[in-house]
Amino acid sequence: MSADNLGLSYPGRGFLKQRPARPVLQDVSLSIATGDTIGLVGGSGAGKSTLLRILLALEKPNAGTVTFNDTPVVPGPASSLRRYRRAVQYIPQNPAASLDPGMNVERLLLEPLRQLRIDGDHRGMIMDALQRVDLDRGMLRRRPGELSGGQNQRVAIARALVPAPSILLADEPVSGLDLPLRNTVLDLMEQLVHRDGLGILFVSHDLAAVARLCSQTLVLSGGRVVEQGATAAVYAKPQTREAKELVTSIPRLSRYKETDRDKP
Repeated sequence: MSADNLGLSYPGRGFLKQRPARPVLQDVSLSIATGDTIGLVGGSGAGKSTLLRILLALEKPNAGTVTFNDTPVVPGPASSLRRYRRAVQYIPQNPAASLDPGMNVERLLLEPLRQLRIDGDHRGMIMDALQRVDLDRGMLRRRPGELSGGQNQRVAIARALVPAPSILLADEPVSGLDLPLRNTVLDLMEQLVHRDGLGILFVSHDLAAVARLCSQTLVLSGGRVVEQGATAAVYAKPQTREAKELVTSIPRLSRYKETDRDKP
């Protein structure tokens, strides 16, 4: 999947006269292939959520294109996007808000198969997805309210895996998790890359998590990519003011080795 020169501006609003358009994204490009791990970092209001919406074909940019397998991807009827939605899946920041509390886990995992009209052994697909996130069949009859936060996050990941995608767009997937659960989810995502060959765009404020998971990092500020490159290089010697401020403002990154790598 690639995004080339994406731009999005919202019309300005004024009481007596029209104000200039407000740019949200400007000339943003990135590419994600199977096996890639790309971190997308930036402060609040940098444009990360807007970029995700465009990549998910939920919003149309004013400029630039998103392509998948050399085919343009634009918002449209569900039937025109089924192949894309099967290949590119989304992991939400807050699984409690994205999982229907009235459905048990089996129904939650069955829903994308039905919505995307995927034929085959649905039960087998569901069991395979559960196994890949280290959940047992005993979870199938349970509802989100009966599960822990970590279990719900793994159900959300399993739901994204059921259609057998090649790319995952992960929106702050470890936000709000305590350290053991955070590490469990990161371990799982590392397995999905190294064992299964998925590509992941990992959007996060947690720079230590990005440092652990992602080989490449893009720094977004004011709707622009202000810095990109190998994660180790971006973090060790940021070249732009925005990247330097981001790296130095988060104390978790300076404690990364002792808090994450050295703990069991």
